[in-house]
Amino acid sequence: MMPAEYLTSAEDVEASLHELLLLDRTQEISAQDVRYAFALDELLCKETGAGGPAICHIWRHPRAFVMGLRDSRLPSAKQAKDWLEAQGYATAVRNSGGAAVPLDLGVINISLILPKPAKGDLHFHQDFERMVHLIRLALQETGYKVATGEVEGAYCPGDFDLSINGKKFCGIAQRRQSHAYIVQAFVIIEGSGQTSAQFVHDFYAIASQQDSSKAAALTASSSEAEPEAMQESRISYPQVTSDSTASLQELIGLGESPVGTFIEAIKRVVRERQTEAGMISASARLKLPTNEEIVNMMGTLRTRYAIEES
Repeated sequence: MMPAEYLTSAEDVEASLHELLLLDRTQEISAQDVRYAFALDELLCKETGAGGPAICHIWRHPRAFVMGLRDSRLPSAKQAKDWLEAQGYATAVRNSGGAAVPLDLGVINISLILPKPAKGDLHFHQDFERMVHLIRLALQETGYKVATGEVEGAYCPGDFDLSINGKKFCGIAQRRQSHAYIVQAFVIIEGSGQTSAQFVHDFYAIASQQDSSKAAALTASSSEAEPEAMQESRISYPQVTSDSTASLQELIGLGESPVGTFIEAIKRVVRERQTEAGMISASARLKLPTNEEIVNMMGTLRTRYAIEES
């Protein structure tokens, strides 16, 4: 249960989901630089802060591994990055909070891009409630209870982990600008949560090594040697266990096409809160960034959040 100071009124949370423009990019599944989505979020957030509309951006990536800023500072992060890329993963360090997350076509990413309230900036924890509310509404018809609170052993851990029956299926992070903010969620819809968690565990086993020669050895060894190696490191990073995480497909099913079912549920929740007048106003204020602007922002993110050579 969330501390009282983290909570905002139900009316305020609900109101924040009204008149959102939908930007559904879930069918754009080419293996492009995963920074594209984060660069797009960054530019859209600037427009929202300058009077543009609130946006719900939904996207996927076929094979990527997105690290948090702290992950990128681990002693052997460069070796871990090389290990990932050798397996065909696009890699990036994101500019929002959180820790390492693997992405594939069974993971849906949602960004709520919202203006800061005119009455003054709220406690940042309260903004997470907006994403929690959206996802709970999308899953309401399943009849399953979605719990909020950190799940021990899960990757990208936080107070606003979403879980069912003790298994995490969603993590939430946030990026704040001067006049607007982005709440980002990854939702594991299909596939094996256990496999994903083990993969993140393996990443940290390599990235956390103080001795680069040990990190290199681990990239070629089995995971059986990793617990001892991980205990040697005193670096702080998530202690991921394979039994902590599950996909919604594993937890509740979601029919023959879980990804499609979940995407449509999110879009239904958003559309139910749209009005014709609101969409006319929002569309008139929408200014999508050009491809050149997105590419330039990708370059900025790549440079600003680069992994330093050890």
